[in-house]
Amino acid sequence: QMCEKFTVCPNSMEMLRHNHLNLPKVTEEDGDFLTFLSLQDKCLRKISSGLYTFQTYLKYVQETFISENQNVESLSYTTEHLARTIRQMVINPEEVIIPDAPTQESLHTKLKSIKAWTEKITIQLILRDFTSFMEKTVRAVRYLKNTRSFSV
Repeated sequence: QMCEKFTVCPNSMEMLRHNHLNLPKVTEEDGDFLTFLSLQDKCLRKISSGLYTFQTYLKYVQETFISENQNVESLSYTTEHLARTIRQMVINPEEVIIPDAPTQESLHTKLKSIKAWTEKITIQLILRDFTSFMEKTVRAVRYLKNTRSFSV
């Protein structure tokens, strides 16, 4: 939809130059494809922490991408629910990093200060990285579901 509405497409060089966002990522080093319990737990902590971090980014998208406000609000709500659910699967849920209010406010202020001409690119980057994060999350949770006794 972003590509069609604003002609901001994933292969845009402009997009690549402005990707200074520190969006959460899940990598193989986080243990998503390894079978040891401690690494699985590390993966779940990383996923839950990443989902909590994405909340601030999604809030920005919701406030900025007005035409899709309701969809982004629903996405944000389900993301928070998934973050809580995965956090409950962690052996020590207190180890999940949840950004505190000042950190969230600082990030939100930084995002809001983005100039209008890069706003659409920023939204595109956030949604692209969120999609990638969720694809890896689904793969990791499916894998862990098959190797651990828990239900999602």
